[in-house]
Amino acid sequence: MAAAQFVVTLSCPDRPGIVAAVSGHLAAQGNNILEAQQFDDTDTGRFFMRIVFEALAADATLAGLQAAFTPIAERFDMQWQLRDRSERRRVLLLVSKFDHCLADVLYRWRTGELSMDIAGIVANHPRETYRHLDLDAIPFHYLPADRNHKAAQEALLWQVIEQSQCDLVVLARYMQVLSDELTTKLAGRCINIHHSFLPGFKGARPYHQAHRRGVKLIGATTHFVTAELDEGPIIEQDIERVTHRDTAEDMIRIGRDIERRVLARTLRHYLDDRILLNGSKTVVFTS
Repeated sequence: MAAAQFVVTLSCPDRPGIVAAVSGHLAAQGNNILEAQQFDDTDTGRFFMRIVFEALAADATLAGLQAAFTPIAERFDMQWQLRDRSERRRVLLLVSKFDHCLADVLYRWRTGELSMDIAGIVANHPRETYRHLDLDAIPFHYLPADRNHKAAQEALLWQVIEQSQCDLVVLARYMQVLSDELTTKLAGRCINIHHSFLPGFKGARPYHQAHRRGVKLIGATTHFVTAELDEGPIIEQDIERVTHRDTAEDMIRIGRDIERRVLARTLRHYLDDRILLNGSKTVVFTS
């Protein structure tokens, strides 16, 4: 029987001895380190680390490992997490009319590429809108949104989030702006995917705006959601070149492809504990 694997992620003020203390502690507890990544942010003076290890002791438990690691964390003033890698995260998906990201996530989840549990789908369009998708027994919540009832709709959304016991909320092209109050509640556990252009084109029909300006690069960005619209810590990005030959419809098609793969990479990083917040940006330990 294979040994259980765990992952510890941490950040703390940088000082000598952190790596030695952490690795030495894990070894002394009878654990075998499989992966180790670290980053020293010289701008902020903070240190970041991710370690995957297997617990070789037959009586090792998550609670016991966490309790044993706590004195090390307190000594170095760490923000940290120690998690069983076999534990599946619960993810709640929010979607509007454009469903390409939802369809892609569902496919990758069903094929086992994304090791997670889907806690539910929240949409501001009725279930019939997605009748071409196999939603199976996934809980579906239709929460229509309009500017006159935004507070009431968000109250219902928060109720769904709490009842679903989700670890992560994903705005999979959810075309509603969350209130400051809700983004504060979801700090660090809500991710958005959106198009990226230079210059930025806000509002309706951004790809048509970009086409009129002759944009040569289009892309997509994932970021943590904050009260500042589309200004949260960036997690992942990608781009593709376009030319004068590409129509606005071509750009929309290309943009959908970029959005799908950027969101998929982001979810893989999150589910494997590779994303650490670093103030207004992130540290992402890619494999």
